[in-house]
Amino acid sequence: MNNVGVKTTRAVYLIDRIILGYCLLMTALLLLLGRPIGEYLGEIVFYIGMAVLVVVIVRYCDESTGGWSAFLRLLYPGFMFTLFYRVTGGQMFLIFDQFLDAGLVSWEHSLFGENPTIYIDRELLNVWVTELLSFCYFCYYLMIPGFLTRTFLRKEYRIIRQYLAAASLTFFASYLLFWLYPIEGPRWFFADQYINSVEGPFFRQLVELVIDNGAVRGGAMPSSHTGVALVTLIFCFRYFRKAGWILLPIVTGLSVGTVWGRFHYVSDVLVGALLGVAAVWLVWRYYDQTETIGSVNQIKEMRTDNAS
Repeated sequence: MNNVGVKTTRAVYLIDRIILGYCLLMTALLLLLGRPIGEYLGEIVFYIGMAVLVVVIVRYCDESTGGWSAFLRLLYPGFMFTLFYRVTGGQMFLIFDQFLDAGLVSWEHSLFGENPTIYIDRELLNVWVTELLSFCYFCYYLMIPGFLTRTFLRKEYRIIRQYLAAASLTFFASYLLFWLYPIEGPRWFFADQYINSVEGPFFRQLVELVIDNGAVRGGAMPSSHTGVALVTLIFCFRYFRKAGWILLPIVTGLSVGTVWGRFHYVSDVLVGALLGVAAVWLVWRYYDQTETIGSVNQIKEMRTDNAS
């Protein structure tokens, strides 16, 4: 029994490896590319500190004991995502010294014949459509805690580990793209070209409050909101089918709302969605393979025991 307890306490899951890998990768990239290095010391300390925190949690928190120990061991990544997002603001121009919206805008104009955000401004804006889409957009901030709360209370720890792994892959791939291809978004790039304002009586104002106080300028490509919302939707359809059907129109409205609300270009939404789907596929493939290997090893051990 004691050996089993120690093994559980020190088990390193895929989500742990992803966070540690991202911290080490960003530390190395900042040391390699950050010039002058003094401007990036805060970010370097942050990533090293987060890596140390992960090691401490993995070492000393045991989900099998329940209570706060299980809570921290399983759910700690959910509290880190916002911190990782905020720190991207300080590394936005690690490679480029300006935003690259002009090229993306030109490509979308050639593809659609007109920039979608400008067309919405001229032809489609409606206060109640805005309010509905803003409601969907605001629901994003409830999706991750809602999904994690439900699965944690039901003690479905395996689902939590898979979900957080897929969400972290989506987030971290997005954060890397933020500075590899820095895009500030239509609300900044087209600020002097809009004729109308995007208005709504309640949810639009809530969304603006969150964006104004928490958004990083330059974190537009890709739409991590769309990617992680899609991850949540896919997991709901697999494990909580009824919740998936409820979320489907909300996630659809959220994706449209990112463009309608001038937070993202269409390209941002599509890339974010692709990242979310790819992350889920990779995580499920990983777990399918590891579980298959585990089953084969168990069979071999049983045969060895029987032979002896």
